[in-house]
Amino acid sequence: MAFEKQTQQMASGKGFIAALDQSGGSTPKALRLYGVTEDMYDGDEAMFGEIHAMRSRIILALDFTSEKVIGAILFERTMRGEVNGKPTAQALWEDRGIVPFLKIDKGLEDKANGVQLMKPIDGLAATLADAKGFGVFGTKERSVIYEANADGIKAVVAQQFELGKEVVAAGLVPIIEPEVDIHSATKAEAEDILKAEIAAQLDALADDQTVMLKLTIPTQDGLYDSLADHPRVLRVVALSGGYSTDEACDRLSRQPKMIASFSRALTEGLSKQQSESEFNDALGSNITKIFNASA
Repeated sequence: MAFEKQTQQMASGKGFIAALDQSGGSTPKALRLYGVTEDMYDGDEAMFGEIHAMRSRIILALDFTSEKVIGAILFERTMRGEVNGKPTAQALWEDRGIVPFLKIDKGLEDKANGVQLMKPIDGLAATLADAKGFGVFGTKERSVIYEANADGIKAVVAQQFELGKEVVAAGLVPIIEPEVDIHSATKAEAEDILKAEIAAQLDALADDQTVMLKLTIPTQDGLYDSLADHPRVLRVVALSGGYSTDEACDRLSRQPKMIASFSRALTEGLSKQQSESEFNDALGSNITKIFNASA
């Protein structure tokens, strides 16, 4: 019952997906932006405790509800933690009405052919089974494209869909994320190649295999509209890719069939030192901007 309701929310719900999935490598930077510097915690456990406290504060904030936020992507430690005395995914869905996803990629291989493929994911079957047990709806997996290299892009998309099929077989919905670097000198050309490769992979899916796509906001407005209309695609979402909140929202507002899935742009201007009202006001302002750009 919950899965059908969550599927409907993902397919047609108004709002955006919050990306709360910074991993070990990006956590110190996320904490610094939040006003928590390395001298304020000792070791990885304390670091992850700080980031979990930040994510819990966001999840429990006044405006962080399904009225504007329809989904949230979690880091594995966050999924295994608790918010308000409940497992995080359960708290998201039951208390906030927000569909939970899990980031499953384990980092990137070295750059080759203008791209970075995903590293192998150890223990994938067990992680997917655990995610299903926690009430997670889907997964997210990221690769990066730096240049319009046809062989590299083909390899990225093939790897993404191969993994996506494993996720579908486990009863979850994959968010396939082949990010095109916003600083690429051949961004528009790379996006054209990427679109064609994704379309070919979508056409090869079976009728019971449904995916979501998370893509860099394209240089050509509306480029991915045809992918959003594909019968095997539940939704196309956009990553902020390093753009400021305002620029990301401006660019997204010109994409008729994409909604946001922002990370850094969502937490811009938030600080541990803020009072609850200051924090809620800052987060609420970001949420409203991103919601409006996604509408």
